[in-house]
Amino acid sequence: MSDTYQEKTMFKPDDFVQSKTGGPKMQVLGVDGTTLYCARVNDAEKQEVAIAADSVNLYHEEGDFGVC
Repeated sequence: MSDTYQEKTMFKPDDFVQSKTGGPKMQVLGVDGTTLYCARVNDAEKQEVAIAADSVNLYHEEGDFGVC
C-alpha cells in the first residue's frame, strides 16, 4: 500500500463504513489500493471481506441520538 494512495483515500483502518445501498456497520481493517478489508461490527469472529472503496460511505447514526 502506498502512502500516496493513503493520502488520497478518505478511508483508513478503524474507520466505520456502510454500503451506499445500506447494510450492516463495518469496521475497516485494512486498505489496499481501491479495496477495503472490513468486518461487520456484530461479527464476533471478525470475518474479513473485501469491498470496493467506492461502494461505501463513512458510517453515521441516523436520528437524534443523545440529543435532548
